[in-house]
Amino acid sequence: MRIPKSLKMKVKYLTVLVAVVVLNACETKTEAEKIVDASIEAHGGEAYKSAKIDFDFRQFHFSIYKSPQGFEYIREFQDSTGAVRDVLNNAGFVRTVNGVKIDTLTEERTGAFTRSVNSVAYFAFLPYGLNDEAAVKTYLGETEIKGERYHLVKVTFRQDGGGEDFDDEFLYWIGADDYYVDYMAYSYHTDGGGVRMREVSAVQEVGGIRFQNYLNLKPEDKNTPVEEMEELYENGKLELLSEINLENIRVQIMK
Repeated sequence: MRIPKSLKMKVKYLTVLVAVVVLNACETKTEAEKIVDASIEAHGGEAYKSAKIDFDFRQFHFSIYKSPQGFEYIREFQDSTGAVRDVLNNAGFVRTVNGVKIDTLTEERTGAFTRSVNSVAYFAFLPYGLNDEAAVKTYLGETEIKGERYHLVKVTFRQDGGGEDFDDEFLYWIGADDYYVDYMAYSYHTDGGGVRMREVSAVQEVGGIRFQNYLNLKPEDKNTPVEEMEELYENGKLELLSEINLENIRVQIMK
């Protein structure tokens, strides 16, 4: 069948147009966004999108699933009331005790439980969560810690979609060569507020995803600007507050 010349020209034009649109989409990414994309790829890439992750953290057992379509975080533990199960997903937060839903939680307690569950899930999934729609990424340039080169990326959150803690600020030191997140620092305003820095203490790869344990460090003054944490760390001015260790990690690829 003979294709009219005019149709050939239209097909050629559309092909070029699509290529230009794709190229422009790539070029419009900021330096910070490109670095975060590379970091996500280095830590697990596509595996994050279909992985259900189980692990133990202190006295809690967590099950975490986060996809482009939705998320569900589950925390289970035993206390004096019995078997407690907290579920946080797109629909909200629900606590059950011995299989019975608790309907008497105050708004304050619901908020506290939600923040607690979300915080552990957020850090366990890093750096995947840095591409959430509410995240605003800014490249602060290159720096060095212990003689190693890092890209320094600041992450803040829009109020719309950023959750209750949208005004928290985060800094991520991402390896200039391997794109691993070796350090992070953040300021927060809930529960009295403060600032922390985390240093990777151990690494394990499970199911194609890199999981990291951290030393959790704090400055003497809780009102220290988060931008000063690198200098304090390099000068040995931070105190070890706790260790963030994930144990018994399992990764199940969901269909």
